[in-house]
Amino acid sequence: MTAQDGARPPGRLPPRVRIAPSPTGDPHVGTAYIALFNYVFARKYGGTFILRIEDTDQERYTAGSEAAIFEALRWLGLEWDEGPDVGGPHGPYRQSERLPLYRREIQKLVEKGEAYPCFCTKDRLDQLRREQIAAKQSTLGYDGKCRSLSPAEASARMAAGEAHVVRLRVPDDGETVFVDHLRGELRFENRLIDDQVLFKSDGFPTYHLANVVDDHHMGVTHVIRGEEWITSTPKHVLLYRAFGWDAPEFFHLGLLRNEDKSKLSKRKNPVSVFHYRDLGYLPETLLNFMACLGYSMGEDRERFTVDEMIAHFDWSRVSAGGPVFDQKKLEAFDGADIRAMSVDTLYDRLMERTLSRERMLPLLAQAQERVNRLDDFIPYLTFFFGGSLDYGPVLDKLKVKDRTPAEVATTLEAFAQDIERDAEARAFTATALDAFARGFCQRSGWKNKDLFMLLRIAITGRTASPSLFDTMALCGKDRCRLRLRDVVTLLRAQPG
Repeated sequence: MTAQDGARPPGRLPPRVRIAPSPTGDPHVGTAYIALFNYVFARKYGGTFILRIEDTDQERYTAGSEAAIFEALRWLGLEWDEGPDVGGPHGPYRQSERLPLYRREIQKLVEKGEAYPCFCTKDRLDQLRREQIAAKQSTLGYDGKCRSLSPAEASARMAAGEAHVVRLRVPDDGETVFVDHLRGELRFENRLIDDQVLFKSDGFPTYHLANVVDDHHMGVTHVIRGEEWITSTPKHVLLYRAFGWDAPEFFHLGLLRNEDKSKLSKRKNPVSVFHYRDLGYLPETLLNFMACLGYSMGEDRERFTVDEMIAHFDWSRVSAGGPVFDQKKLEAFDGADIRAMSVDTLYDRLMERTLSRERMLPLLAQAQERVNRLDDFIPYLTFFFGGSLDYGPVLDKLKVKDRTPAEVATTLEAFAQDIERDAEARAFTATALDAFARGFCQRSGWKNKDLFMLLRIAITGRTASPSLFDTMALCGKDRCRLRLRDVVTLLRAQPG
């Protein structure tokens, strides 16, 4: 059965659906896109929308990201019925708080022979991969060395404290088949499916185990997620079979794309929900725009509310293709919605978000020592608002002695990317940015004054401004990233 077979959804009703973001950075518009379809489907059929936090990847965990996910989804109006902050009958809703459950379930699989301990070291696995690449093997993966260990030997090695993971025992032959209700029947040869790690040596489950265990114990009936998870679904189906559980129904939505059809990424486009919030886009407009990316109301109708989408929702109208996240179209949508407002409503929206007391007070504090008349405040503060800037008047100031424009561009690009790799700098506070920038200069051989002036011009479009790192923190990560990307593009187009 596919979506074209009718308006009624496959599987059990009322549905229980979930989104399960990882708190590893800023809330992504792709997460909001998937959340929208889960939310609409649940509301259409009187079901339950669950928010689960998948925080078992401790290396990538970012403090504050969980609260940011809550804030972003609530700004969009996508309220959940069960979750870490609202509770529910199937909690806890953070994976890090569910470790005893995963340990019990993985032990069951090992006892049934559906999973096995693997004692191979990282060095051995790295060497195996190099050999497979050198041999030009079509598929890379674990060679099953520990599959043949007897239970007695495996138990003895574990009792001795030998480090190990637990792997899924994938059948040697046959196929794993499942139905994607947007794409039809999908088939995967088992010999091409790796013996996936289910439990890591640090005592945490991998995504695959935790995902399946949580979906089962939370009663999830329909899994609606991005197409990047299609190749993982056979492993999940095998896990459901190994446990003896019924699998949910699967729907894989198309990935959001850049204009060049590559996967939407922050290197080419703003991807944080907060970017669009902080630049003054309306939440209802962003939802309408995202809905249009994957859903057709028919009759070429593009403007509709979430409530209207719920009322007319039908899986046969959902596209599985990879939609382009067209910034110009989003801006046109937002402009039309702003012009449709009464002036009174527009004033209220401006005061609520763009000119709120909470936002304006720290900006005024930066300007107070540099402005002599009340009317000068607004012109002075302009670089704290909006997105792209006009760098024409300061283009010559972007030149650095003994460095080509391409070298300057590469440095600014590396600066923006390295921030994401630094746990402190990611928080984007003035203190953390100052420390990060000075360390970056030491590592890259740049003088502080040269790099700091480049950053000031890129972020403000001026050679003079309030404290650079206070300014960056108040402008926000997404606005700064956008402007750095603009300057990099501008410099790469310069001769020399």
